Amino acid sequence: MKEPADELKRNIGTWGLSANLINIMIGAGIFVLPAVVAAGLGSASVLAYLFCGLLISLVMLCFAEIGSKITDTGGAYAYIEGVFGKYFGFIAAVLFLVATISADAAVANTIVDIMGSINPFFKGGIIKTFFFLCLFSGLGYINVIGVKEGIRLVKLITITKIAPLMVLIFLAWSKVDIVNLVWDFTPTVMDVGEVSLILFFAFQGAESGLSVSGEVRNPNKTIPRAILISITVVLLIYIMIQTAAQGVLGETLASFQENPLGEVASKIFGPIGFTLITIGAVVSMFGNLSSEILSMPRMLYRAAKDKVIPIEIASRVHKKFSTPYVSIIIYVGLCFLFASLGGFKQLAILSSASILLIYLGVAIAVIKLRKKENKEDSELSKDSFRIPGGYLVPILAVLVILFFLSNLSFNELAGIVAFIVFLSIIYYFGYNVLKK
Repeated sequence: MKEPADELKRNIGTWGLSANLINIMIGAGIFVLPAVVAAGLGSASVLAYLFCGLLISLVMLCFAEIGSKITDTGGAYAYIEGVFGKYFGFIAAVLFLVATISADAAVANTIVDIMGSINPFFKGGIIKTFFFLCLFSGLGYINVIGVKEGIRLVKLITITKIAPLMVLIFLAWSKVDIVNLVWDFTPTVMDVGEVSLILFFAFQGAESGLSVSGEVRNPNKTIPRAILISITVVLLIYIMIQTAAQGVLGETLASFQENPLGEVASKIFGPIGFTLITIGAVVSMFGNLSSEILSMPRMLYRAAKDKVIPIEIASRVHKKFSTPYVSIIIYVGLCFLFASLGGFKQLAILSSASILLIYLGVAIAVIKLRKKENKEDSELSKDSFRIPGGYLVPILAVLVILFFLSNLSFNELAGIVAFIVFLSIIYYFGYNVLKK
């Protein structure tokens, strides 16, 4: 698909994009997952990681194929809008923004809560609000002055968050008891599937990181490579952490639901280990936010540029820094507002289901784009990544996503449908009634 003239500069390479994807996927979840998974599967927990890794790989292969063909800024939004048109683009853009802004606000609140557990000073209402202001305005400023600066911060944070985890994994092996890794029972497929529902959300994030596609060098090759690198790195880190935690703590791992890695560190380093890992959790969450604020404003920028979201000012690009500065300011402003208001539990299910719907849209878009290429002998297929096996992978991805959505309760599904109907009414009123 021919890319429209864009004012953004392509300054992001394979390692920069890979770091961005890894930074988003490895957030706060990695610090609590070992206990959650162990509670369901015990020493056989690695099966859930392998199963979930396979499932997310199917979805990400769809992202890799379509991302190598539609290389506009906006990522998943650009894929859906480019294949299905402005209505579905509008739905995807709003769902994407709701999901990520509420999640980013929740992460910011978690950072303050952790800091408050170390020092009560951060528990004050005014202090929390001031912290949110400094956090989001600081990250916003870094990304306004240039994508190079934003991606440098992302690379630094990625190394900073992975390094202590790797040190913990390496040193934990001296404390591992092999007996703790022996399977007590062989879990059923249903057991693995239920736990994988939790793990699936721990692998989310690549869809946000790909929003910077319009600033990626040689995107036809860089995007598939970055997706492959990031999924592989995240899967390996998750498996090593789970194995180390299980080997050190054994059956007691499931009882440390709040901070299992802190308990592992305490076993290795003593009390100071718990504090260091807690600080590591804060750094990890800060890294997650830095990547989100680098990535998601690009989606808002593209939607405004396409006139899918009627906020024309969000499509402006800074004359000096060549960044979508208005969309960055809008995004961090909304994150600050949501974080300051607090209480996002009501958005948690909406956020997760919204991402799954976006995954579904991308998988179906791959199928439709394939059919268009076959009929028209399109140039899209030239010099771009193509998933082997015909339609098998995108069809399996669709079935997997529908499986996850089927596990929502009736009320949750009804809420999602009602929200989409509400958005459809807004779209109809804004793009039909007001234009007459």
